[in-house]
Amino acid sequence: MDINFELYKVFYHTAKNESFSYAAQKLHVSQSAVSQSIKNLEDKLNTQLIFRKTREIKLTPEGEILFKHIEQAYNFIKSAENKILQWQTLERGEIRIGVSDTICKYYLVPHIQKFISKFPKVKIHVVNRTSQQIQDILKEGLIDFGIVTLPVDDKVLDVSEFITVKDIFVASDKFHNLKNKKISIEELLKYPLLMLDKSTSTRRNVDSILLKKGLNILPEIELESIDLLLEFAKIGLGIALVLKESASDIIKNDQLFEVQLNEEVSLRKLGIITIRNVPLSRASLEFIHSYKK
Repeated sequence: MDINFELYKVFYHTAKNESFSYAAQKLHVSQSAVSQSIKNLEDKLNTQLIFRKTREIKLTPEGEILFKHIEQAYNFIKSAENKILQWQTLERGEIRIGVSDTICKYYLVPHIQKFISKFPKVKIHVVNRTSQQIQDILKEGLIDFGIVTLPVDDKVLDVSEFITVKDIFVASDKFHNLKNKKISIEELLKYPLLMLDKSTSTRRNVDSILLKKGLNILPEIELESIDLLLEFAKIGLGIALVLKESASDIIKNDQLFEVQLNEEVSLRKLGIITIRNVPLSRASLEFIHSYKK
């Protein structure tokens, strides 16, 4: 049965207050228009919904049944409208972010703290994965956006570059002969190296740079955690390649020092990836905008 929703809307306001005049005032139409709409609805349903009693109107049993259902539907619609308004004003909302452990710890956590203090009712879910895994779960709809190491070559995704990060080699005093001097990459490769696993974008980035120079790297130890690399470096197991921000406090405390190279080995660009032509929620857009700032 194809019935114009506006007829139900007129019926709802009329039945709710048992008044044609109230419905007319609420809907900004004439009383005769309200009366005609009720008549049209009754004709389409082939039943009487309202009857007049002196100056009052009453619902028939059929009208009572219809009103109970229409009232429930109306309340659901108003609830949905309110929720949408809350999402738009960031009184509510949800953000699902895909990011690696290290980038999350040193770049994302401080921003999340600021964002939550400003919008405390917005829920933030963080999923830790590698850059490639983040692309995969984004396309599966499991996150709203991801923060990954560039480049990303996928026609399904939109990519927005926003920051450059630096990876550095750090060592303990076991390798004190390297302090306060610059060495070549070739010389560095003679020492035991501690690096991330080959599956990580950080490692692939370094490998590609070295391959262009005809060099091949064979790490002493490969791990999936930069925090562990730092711990292993502190006890002198080798020279570790880590995110500069992850080692800054340790270097200040003289637990490790940066091994200076003649040339940059690892400058990485980070980008925010989203599904092309899929709009983000207001909360996600606000988070990304403030994060880029």
